[in-house]
Amino acid sequence: MDKTSGLGLLLGIVVLIGGMMLKGSNPIALVNPAALVIIFGGTAACILIAFPMNEVKKIPALFKVLFSGQKIMSITEMIPLFTGWATAARRNGLLALEKESNEIDDPFLQRGLKMMVDGQPAEQIRKLLEEDIDAMEERHELGAKIFTQAGTYAPTLGVLGAVIGLVAALGHLDDVALLGKSISAAFIATLFGIFTGYVLWHPFANKLKRKSEQEIKMRYIMLEGMMAVQEGLPARTVEEKLLTYLPARDRVLEGEAANNRDGVQVEA
Repeated sequence: MDKTSGLGLLLGIVVLIGGMMLKGSNPIALVNPAALVIIFGGTAACILIAFPMNEVKKIPALFKVLFSGQKIMSITEMIPLFTGWATAARRNGLLALEKESNEIDDPFLQRGLKMMVDGQPAEQIRKLLEEDIDAMEERHELGAKIFTQAGTYAPTLGVLGAVIGLVAALGHLDDVALLGKSISAAFIATLFGIFTGYVLWHPFANKLKRKSEQEIKMRYIMLEGMMAVQEGLPARTVEEKLLTYLPARDRVLEGEAANNRDGVQVEA
């Protein structure tokens, strides 16, 4: 689970309610069906108009990505894997990696490894895997764009809700008490619009972008590792190549771990 998404959402709600209470407002005012319909229903309507149904259907999956941890291999996990492959490939050739190509869980790594075992040229493998990464990036950009658009629509719908509420309030000019309540209720829609736009939808879009950037970076590192193995570089060189993607402090720690790692023979 991605704890920061849940914690941020909870903190945002607490700040909203706490801020209202500190300002002397009753949080029960947030229970405004009309405002909820205008903001959430209106935002949903805008998304349906702006995007085709096959893209809108992906929204539940996007929420799952937002609130779940990324299942992607880290650099520290890649190092023993690639150095092991490099050792096996130098001793027995790339065909020795056929078993690993069937056992690896990551589809991207599996595809690249199978192409290596099949003897495809390095240029062809790099081209196909880079196209794979580009396609993934395009899919991720679409998901972030949906939330970015929602964040653009919601605050404007809040203004619309306020206008609708004020129109209704003007019908109570003869009752000052009721007029005040009507005006207060009118601005609840604006509050919801700003809150959802800038505390939910835009941050959700940014989280998706950051997760995408991290996954794309790891994919390119995997690609470089596979190219190093296919090139026949020594395991020590492969390790050093992957270590360059780590901060200086982590390189030292990983180097010490590599010296104590069991089951991996690193070539000089």
